[in-house]
Amino acid sequence: MLVDDREVAVTNQDKILFPGPGITKGDLVRYYVDVAPAVLPHVRKRPMQMKRYPNGVDADFFYQKRVPNPHPEWLETVHVNYPSGNEVDFPVINDAPGLAWLANLACIELHTWHSRISDINKPDYLLIDLDPSEGNPWSHVREIAMAAKRVMDDLHLPSYPKTSGVTGLHILVPIVPELDFPLVREIARAMAKAIVKLVPEIATTQWKVAGRPGVFVDYGQNAFDRTIASAYSIRPVADARASAPLRWDEVPAVEPGDYTLRTMRERIAKLGDLTAGMWDKAVSLDPLFDTLQVKREAPKRRSRPGPPRDWRAEYYGRKPGQQRGPSHR
Repeated sequence: MLVDDREVAVTNQDKILFPGPGITKGDLVRYYVDVAPAVLPHVRKRPMQMKRYPNGVDADFFYQKRVPNPHPEWLETVHVNYPSGNEVDFPVINDAPGLAWLANLACIELHTWHSRISDINKPDYLLIDLDPSEGNPWSHVREIAMAAKRVMDDLHLPSYPKTSGVTGLHILVPIVPELDFPLVREIARAMAKAIVKLVPEIATTQWKVAGRPGVFVDYGQNAFDRTIASAYSIRPVADARASAPLRWDEVPAVEPGDYTLRTMRERIAKLGDLTAGMWDKAVSLDPLFDTLQVKREAPKRRSRPGPPRDWRAEYYGRKPGQQRGPSHR
């Protein structure tokens, strides 16, 4: 396949990845090429973790951090050294041919780090992830999202909501990449607590799932090596949902399945990229240490036995929900 004057090998284009709507691997490749102008600002110059579905969403998948060999000579990679001593070369997707190459590996989702390769220790956005567990209605997610907007507006922070593409909702705040992950996490934690105070009956920051009293306002995703599905990413659910950026006035009525691979092109054509220029509005979080009464030092974490958490084994042949890798929400 010729993509932006670059030949990309695309094999088995008729392979069905989504049996319900009959979406093939070729359809996935063409989607990512078509929406590349909107997708690339979110994934460019970031380590990409691969989650591969070689036989479609109803079959086994596996995670892959290391870039496969052979790979195109034009594909950028980044070498990451972990404190544990492990080393990984991640793929870095910077253009439409790179998106086509990734989709050809049956990587349905675009799972990117919160930081770029210029400094992988410093994220360039803060994330609030609204994660409903069983028994929490979607209407609560929407209500909490609007409470989050009130908090962020009061803090004079630009905020960009998007559906996760599965059951949750993400709110991104573009930030100047000047703080390490633990400090950004502490700011996010304080913001999450402020959000819960506005809607305490339906929101919580309680980590333990058992007995959780409401929708989890998750600030813990602001951590090194964590990933989320980027804006416009397709998700491995039966109807091929997309992680869709939203206008804030759409949030009170949005439904999780409103946007799919079949409909996102039309939405972008009608509304444009709702995240266009997002990182031009990046703000410093430094004033929030005083505003939110957050200490300017990362809290000490209790050590865990065994290998560091960042280096759980790569998971092969797991079915969804068996083992946690990147965020599935």
